[in-house]
Amino acid sequence: MRPANIDGSAGSVEEVARIIARIRQRWPGVRILLRADSGFAREALMAWCEANAVDFLFGLARNTRLVEEIKAELAAAAELGQQTGKPTRRFRDFTWQTRDSWSRQRRIVAKAEWLPGATPGTGEANPRFVVTSLSREEHEARHLYEKLYCARGEMENRIKECQLDLYADRTSAKTMRANQLRLWFASMAYVLICALPHGSSPWAEGPRIGLAHTQFARASCGTIRLKLLKIGALVRASVRRIKLAMPTAFPYQAEYRAAHAALSAAATA
Repeated sequence: MRPANIDGSAGSVEEVARIIARIRQRWPGVRILLRADSGFAREALMAWCEANAVDFLFGLARNTRLVEEIKAELAAAAELGQQTGKPTRRFRDFTWQTRDSWSRQRRIVAKAEWLPGATPGTGEANPRFVVTSLSREEHEARHLYEKLYCARGEMENRIKECQLDLYADRTSAKTMRANQLRLWFASMAYVLICALPHGSSPWAEGPRIGLAHTQFARASCGTIRLKLLKIGALVRASVRRIKLAMPTAFPYQAEYRAAHAALSAAATA
C-alpha cells in the first residue's frame, strides 16, 4: 500500500534488493530475471541489477527517437499488413541510450507492428519497446519479446484476479493503515485459494493440494469463491460448539468434500 502521488517505481530498488537477498539466501546459485513494465525502466533499478548479477527485462516507453530507429521496419510491416489485411510484425534489435538519464548503452528490442483497421487499406502502427540485459546470443529479438516479455501479461492477469475476485482494490477506508490491512487480508485469501487448484492450473505453478482431479482443478479465484465458498448455510451456536448445517442440495458436495479431505490430510502430514 502506497500513496498515489509518487512515481510508480519509488522504493523498487530497496524492495527488490530485500527480496533477492532472501531468494539467494535459500538458493545461492539460482539465476534471477526481473521482469516488469515500463514504469520500472529506471536507471537506478537497471544499474542495481547490473551491479548485482540480476538479469532484467523491462518495457520501455516509446518516444520519437525510438520510433525513428524502427522507421524502416514499421514501413515494411504497414505495407505487408495493408496487402494481407492481417496484423503484421517486424522486430529490430539495437543498442540505445537516453540523452541524460541512463549511464550507459543498453540492448533494446523493438516490435514494429501494423494493426489493420475496420475498413480495407486502413490501420495504425503499434510500436513497442523493451530494454534488457539478456544477450542476443541467448535470446533473439522475436523470442525475447513474444515468449519472455509478453508472458508478463499473464502474471498481471493473476494480480487482477486478486484485485477483482477477492476485492484487493477496495481501499476506501479512512486511514492508510486500515487500507493496508484490507490488502493483507485479500493477499492472504489469494494465497489460500491458490492452494486449492491442482498444479495443472494455468494460473498457479507448483503442487496444489485441494482440488486435484476435480472439475475445479483449473478454476479461477472467482469461480472457486462463487461455487465452493459462497454457500448458504444455517449456523447454530451453543455454549460448546458452533454447528454449520450445509444444504443437502448443494451441487458440488463431492468437490467440497475432496478439498476438505485433502487440506485436512496436508495439515496433519
